[in-house]
Amino acid sequence: MTTHAGPVHGTWEAAPATRWEDGYLSGNGHHGALVFGDPNDERVVVTHHTLVRPNSGERGRPPELASQLPQLQDRLLAGDVRAAEDFTDGRDLQWVQPFHPAFQIRLRRASGTGTYYRRSVDFTTGVTRAEGDGWDSRVFVSRADDVIVQQVTGADLTIDLDHRLPGAPHDLAVGHGAVLTSDGALLNLRARYPGSDRAYTGITLVIVTGGRTTLTPLGLQVTGAASALLLTRVLRHTGEIDVPTVSRALRDLVPQATCGSAAPQRGAGLYRKAAPPRGAASHNEPADEHQPTAAHPAERPLPDADPYTHLLDRHTALHRTAYTRVTLDLGADPAERALPGSELLKDPDSPAFLERLFAAGRYHLLSAAGLLPPRLTGLWTGDWNTAWSGAFTNDANVNLQTASAAAAALPEVTDALATLIGRQLPDWRENARAIFGARGAVAPAHSDGESGLTYHFSRPYPLHLWTAGADWLLKPLVDHDETRGERDPRTGDTLAEVALFYEDFLTRTDDEGHIVVVPSYSPENRPANASWGAINAAMDLSAARHALRTAAEYHPEKAEAWRALADRLPPHRINDDGALAEWAWPGLDDTYDHRHLSHLYGVWPLDEINPYDTPDLATAAHRALELRGAENDSAHGHLHHALVAARLRDGDRVAHALGQVLKGDFFHASLMSSHYPNLNVYNADAAHTLPAVLIEMLVQSTPDRLVLLPALPAAYPKGELTGIRTRFGAEVDLRWSPNQATAVVRPTRTHRVELRTSSGARPLDLVAGEDHVLTLETW
Repeated sequence: MTTHAGPVHGTWEAAPATRWEDGYLSGNGHHGALVFGDPNDERVVVTHHTLVRPNSGERGRPPELASQLPQLQDRLLAGDVRAAEDFTDGRDLQWVQPFHPAFQIRLRRASGTGTYYRRSVDFTTGVTRAEGDGWDSRVFVSRADDVIVQQVTGADLTIDLDHRLPGAPHDLAVGHGAVLTSDGALLNLRARYPGSDRAYTGITLVIVTGGRTTLTPLGLQVTGAASALLLTRVLRHTGEIDVPTVSRALRDLVPQATCGSAAPQRGAGLYRKAAPPRGAASHNEPADEHQPTAAHPAERPLPDADPYTHLLDRHTALHRTAYTRVTLDLGADPAERALPGSELLKDPDSPAFLERLFAAGRYHLLSAAGLLPPRLTGLWTGDWNTAWSGAFTNDANVNLQTASAAAAALPEVTDALATLIGRQLPDWRENARAIFGARGAVAPAHSDGESGLTYHFSRPYPLHLWTAGADWLLKPLVDHDETRGERDPRTGDTLAEVALFYEDFLTRTDDEGHIVVVPSYSPENRPANASWGAINAAMDLSAARHALRTAAEYHPEKAEAWRALADRLPPHRINDDGALAEWAWPGLDDTYDHRHLSHLYGVWPLDEINPYDTPDLATAAHRALELRGAENDSAHGHLHHALVAARLRDGDRVAHALGQVLKGDFFHASLMSSHYPNLNVYNADAAHTLPAVLIEMLVQSTPDRLVLLPALPAAYPKGELTGIRTRFGAEVDLRWSPNQATAVVRPTRTHRVELRTSSGARPLDLVAGEDHVLTLETW
């Protein structure tokens, strides 16, 4: 990584990672790689979005409670504030299947004595690199070919696949295999989960240039080689997989001019050991005593072409294009931009630190999204004991992490979220039927990526009562449709299912004829004077209104009925403190000290409450924000606070909430984040959400409004944000200084919007294909 005039799109360190949390990350939304960068004992932890450990969650079903729903509603409406505690089938809490790593690729060599060392990650390419005297290792995960690629030069190495990572089950049934090929070797590791028919297999093709390759008890020894190229894939499966077919697919990725026969040399090597019987431990398994340790003919010629460059070019064409769409420049000192990440972490007030976190956040978010959107840990972990199962937690975390997808020009993230929703929609229908006796769809609060069924709930966390999840998960997809000016039929179809649920569920009314949402749940809080599960949570009201009205926009033939239903929902309530109440039902008191801000869902991510159209409600929402505590100082709570504050034009409050994270020791040297201060619990919330906060404080949009510099903290008096996408179909570049701001608006649609700055509002007529340059003297 080199120092240049603009922000640095990468980070570096002068020492290898000693903790997996500090390892540099690469990923393509399917496979992930966590790289230590140790020249003497290099470790690349391999992950995959599908790797979740069976724990009975794979058999989890929603509770069959629909027949009991009318009685629960009667009791709650009659004033029984503890009624929802009985709305269960008596089960114990069942966590979803926990996410876990696959194994680590280990490359050992004799300890070197060199003095030069540097490890880095280039956000524009996704390449992590460790280099030193006599050593160079580069790793990336290809978006084009779905393979982990590692090239090592200066390679006198022992290479093996090692499943022994922290927390790995002692009875994980593991078998290793190795076979020599004409130009290297093929390694595989197969692991079967205890007491399950499910397994995963990792396969690494090793192509060696020059030198000799011999088999060792758990891998291979490479001596005198110019370089080694490793290609790795992981598959989760039941039964057996066809290893030769997978290995041929890996071989086919390499240009034919660079390698010999795709088939292993007969007699050159055998699979060392089949997977042991289910439940058998296999740590440190010796090779079969009849296994030969054959060697290749010495000194193979160098290849005619460079397969690493070929693979990198294919990958970079996709990755770089996505990553470079948006950039942030805060005018940082070039000397600070040149510092390693660990040094920037010591100066949380540095603009260079925030620039790098913005860049790293977009890089990690892009890298974690593909087959699925990011989990609680993104796409990475070096430990089998992932907090909260490393799940997709839909009542705040997934939503916060994907918050910037539309504005930050990452449709790859939106597509991953759409894929998850589409795959799980049948399960969402089953949730609606089983729990509520309704048609349509209800999203779960937790998912492992395989199942969308609601089975994770308990008395203190009655998440099965939560009905707002589908709307929140669909909001980024709606934003994406607005941004591109075209409605995805998948989004429209799912919105229709959500509206159908509300048709069946919203049947109770109050004395004034308003529809009552009962039962109602505000994640993960409860009223100060009532139990979990109540009536008319503000989030439920906002979500139902938004889902019905948005579904009406996608389906004109149903618009009248769905809008009429939305109009019958009650208004929000302002409590005696002048704050927007978390429950609109009279008599339910707020619990202020809580990490979630579910009741302010109408402010962010929705546009229901804002300073322009609903100033009284915006004032009440701001009061609610003032009264909200930080509870356990979770990163997602602080940044959620900042997002709401930005919508309410409170730059000081944005700065304070952001400062709690920047100054709270939330970021590892990898620039991935933790859930709590002091690097407690590896978690992607802060890393992935921070870009959304910075965008929201600089540029906001709706289909009919552009807001510039709504909540700029004083600490960042100058800067430039480029490539932001708006929900009215324009791209915006913004540059600001203490004296002036300039915005360039590049519309793709002809449209009139309202331009909002601190000096007021005015109409802005946009013509497709014509750039508009806006100069602001005050803001």
